[in-house]
Amino acid sequence: MEPLSSSLSFSGSIKASRGLLLLLLLLLAISVGANMLPAVLKLCCGITYPHLRSMAGLQRAALVAFGQEIAHLQSRGQIAHPGWSPLRWTGKTEAAEQRAAALADEDVFYLKQGEAALEEALMIVESEDGWKLETAENGDVIYSKVLTGNRKVFRLEAELNASPEELHDILFFRMEEMHEWNPSIRRIKVLKHVGRNTMVTHEVSAETAGNLIGQRDFLSVRHWSKRESRVYLGGAATRLESLLPQPGFVRAEDGPTCIILQPLQDRPDCSRFIWLLNVDVKGWLPQSLVNKALPQAQADFTKHLRRRLAA
Repeated sequence: MEPLSSSLSFSGSIKASRGLLLLLLLLLAISVGANMLPAVLKLCCGITYPHLRSMAGLQRAALVAFGQEIAHLQSRGQIAHPGWSPLRWTGKTEAAEQRAAALADEDVFYLKQGEAALEEALMIVESEDGWKLETAENGDVIYSKVLTGNRKVFRLEAELNASPEELHDILFFRMEEMHEWNPSIRRIKVLKHVGRNTMVTHEVSAETAGNLIGQRDFLSVRHWSKRESRVYLGGAATRLESLLPQPGFVRAEDGPTCIILQPLQDRPDCSRFIWLLNVDVKGWLPQSLVNKALPQAQADFTKHLRRRLAA
């Protein structure tokens, strides 16, 4: 018969080996991927169950403390592991992560495009050289200027009986209602919001008797900013894979274009309204016809806007 001391030594070695194995399995359970994690946990529980039952109180407390320390390191990001819960797997798949990254990139693209369009339009409208008077009627004045590439742009200046905030609300946040008071627009649909300041819209012009250019659709990014008491609305043509040019429509291209809303000094509840119209209507139209129709479109829009404000 073996001495009692040898049996105790052997039993202690077994317990120590199981303790080491438990430690290794816990570390393995943390580091493995999602597919192997359930199997490793079952193996860990099966091997260590008898040992856990025979542990003294101090040993169990040490094991609990070890587990708490592992959790603490995970929460600080010092041990990487896949996100999971006891009830269901919550880790993102690679495809989902790629879609999220692509969505974020798309949002950044529209945001930067809207900001750049507004800045470029402001450079055009605030430049002092090259503007020529087109029309002046009832206090509304329209100027024109030829840009590089022989494109003609138009700048309307008017005074409106509404504050910049009210006009901002009507012309940007409630844009989808514009067809209700502007008969030259068939519909405007907001396709995408990027924060509060930027959005992508699809606009379809109406077929009206006075529309010399004909029906067009526009896919645009629109952006606004406020500096001191002025509100700036900008826009430009953009792209969207889910909305390619529609059959039966000629897709025109805005921009860059902008509207400046500034309160009048003596009447802060009224605004100075400055609108840069810069559009390529596309299609096979004589340029002389286009140059006649665009300032008329500005005058008509301003007339309809005044009626909306007076309603």
